[in-house]
This record gives sequence, structure tokens and C-alpha cells, in this order.
Amino acid sequence: MSAASASRFTWRRTSVLITSGPTREYLDPVRYLTNASSGRMGRELAVAALRRGARVTVVSGPSEVPPPPGARVVRVLTAGQMRRQTLRLARSAGLVIGAAAVADWRFSSVSRRKLKRGPSPLRLTLVPNPDIIKEAAALAHRRGPAVAVGFALETARGLGPARRKLRSKGLDLVVANGPSAVGALRSRFDLVGRDRTTRLGLVTKREAAERILALAGELLRGKNG
Repeated sequence: MSAASASRFTWRRTSVLITSGPTREYLDPVRYLTNASSGRMGRELAVAALRRGARVTVVSGPSEVPPPPGARVVRVLTAGQMRRQTLRLARSAGLVIGAAAVADWRFSSVSRRKLKRGPSPLRLTLVPNPDIIKEAAALAHRRGPAVAVGFALETARGLGPARRKLRSKGLDLVVANGPSAVGALRSRFDLVGRDRTTRLGLVTKREAAERILALAGELLRGKNG
């Protein structure tokens, strides 16, 4: 086999890493900060990658939907746990997709005991969580030809935030959607790349996953020859 053919892209030689679902940021043993992500988008992406013959690992927060058969699943709860597992696995991934709804914030301190209600207001301090997809993209790109995909869920109209995330996080593709996508079966998606933007309109998450994987495949072929 020639060096050129050895480096040619195929899905069967590609390791796909997907983050999925929400994270939980605990205040005390029974209370936490989270969101309404179902994990459905991550599952559909994993199904689409498995259908193509890729090796798929899903780092999943607590999800409503079961993982697809054939995927390796690493279960986590907090953003910190998701970060550790994702960065460990990103070093060997050819395609990294950050589909998880990672909490942007965590509590500055976690009580070991349940906090009791009292007569005075309870004031809490939130601190920012690390940017997992940015770090994972850098690791994946460092190992060789790789593609990193992120998601941008915004309440504001327009694709400016998605384009800024594409540049600032070192991504190859950003999937833009709105809050109506959370927990839903279908939503409006825009695929924002470095050279072009593809508007999918209102589609199911399964249809969106197929389009995302198809475009990621094009990007991988371009990088691998």
C-alpha cells in the first residue's frame, strides 16, 4: 500500500468522539444546576457515524435517550468530569463533535450537606466552566488531520455568534440552532463552515445528524487526501 493510499480517508479508519446530553453542577448533595437537553442530538450523531462504519465513543451526561448499540459510552455528570474524559479521548480522535449542552457555569463551592432554608437570602457565586470543545479541537488537530465540530445555541438572531465561535474555538464546523431545539424532535439548523454556510431549515435531528456527518466527511476527505 502506498503512503498516499494509507492516508486516504475512510470512515472505517476514523475514530469519532461525541459529547452528548446535559451536565449537572452540584450545589449540595441533592441540588444542582442543569438544563433540559435530552441527549437526542448526540445519539443521532452517533447512529449516523456508526452507520458509516466509524468507531464511535460517546461521552454522555445524564440523558433521557439510550445510547445506540455499537457505541462505546463513557458516562459523566459534571462539566469537569466531561472535560477530563473528552480530553483523554480527543488525542486519538479523527472527528470530534461537541453536541453536549455543557453548563457554562458551576457553583464556586459545593456543600457536603443539604443546605437548609433559613430566614436570610442565600447568595450564590457562579464561576465559568472550561471550554471543552475548544480544548478538544486543539488536541485533535495536534495529532494530525482531524475535524472538530461545535454547536452554537443562541437566543439572538443571525449567525454572527456561530462564526465567531468557529474562529475563536479553532473549529471546522459550527451547528447553529436556537432554544427551541432543546428536548425537541426537530428544529432549525444552520451549518457554518469556514468557506460556506448551509441552511437546513426545519428538519428532524436524525436528518440534521446525517447532513452534519456528510459535511464532516467532506472536510475529512479534504484534509486526508
